[in-house]
Amino acid sequence: MTAYLSIRNLTVTLTGGTPILRNVSLDVVAGQVHGLVGESGAGKSMIGKAVLGTLPRALTISTGEIWLDGVNILTLKPSQRRQRIGAIAALIPQDPLTALNPSKRIGPQITRRLVDILGWSKQVATARALELLAEVQIPDPVRVMRTYPHELSGGMRQRILIASAFAAEPKLIIADEPTTALDVTVQKQILRLISDMQTRHNTALLFVTHDLGVVSKVCDTLSVLYAGKVVEDARMHRFFMRPIHPYSAALLAATPTYTDPTGSLTPVSPKVIKAVEQEIQEHDVRARQ
Repeated sequence: MTAYLSIRNLTVTLTGGTPILRNVSLDVVAGQVHGLVGESGAGKSMIGKAVLGTLPRALTISTGEIWLDGVNILTLKPSQRRQRIGAIAALIPQDPLTALNPSKRIGPQITRRLVDILGWSKQVATARALELLAEVQIPDPVRVMRTYPHELSGGMRQRILIASAFAAEPKLIIADEPTTALDVTVQKQILRLISDMQTRHNTALLFVTHDLGVVSKVCDTLSVLYAGKVVEDARMHRFFMRPIHPYSAALLAATPTYTDPTGSLTPVSPKVIKAVEQEIQEHDVRARQ
């Protein structure tokens, strides 16, 4: 199967040369969900930002390629890159409270990208927004379009961000910890909704999370990151049955199970951490040679 998003040997560095992402390569196939897993600070969100062109100014892509629908977007002029990304990719962010403008009504926040970036008429954009709000199971979409973010629950706000992401039928969606700010019951509803929408729209989805339980429910394949380096790529079933890298196995062992929520907690051992950090150091030495 041909990858819709293909990242090859991507290295991102801080000003001064400290690597944040180390030679990252991964593929996301149309119609499938690829998970990015790792502890906080592993570089998961930075991969999504590199693809969407939203890296902080202190970070620079020093090497690598990002192929989006057959085009290496890093070879495009900045204006061309922004236009291409805006036309075929979208983001479902982590926290709807910070992603939505509290001073603006919901309707314009959904339609603005369709009108300003993609050139849709306001009438067509509004009709599409109402259609998507209904698809994400928001009751009375006309009323909700007139509300402000603070008037809605966290789950409703996240549904609005999902509707906004799918509004222009993007070929690629990056979901950056989209359930972290939600309670457990709402998390399950949102995960099911994202999965259903992704299947119906045949979208390539890059799903960023630290939660292996979430990965097991929504992903087809995954990459495990440590300190900005991919230590393992796997199909979902194989990973949960037989992780290859010691750090991956340690992550699985540290994940609580429903049958034994406390006894199953096994911290990643210092020996494993030391070994994977040594692996990172050796990679950095080779990269400088």
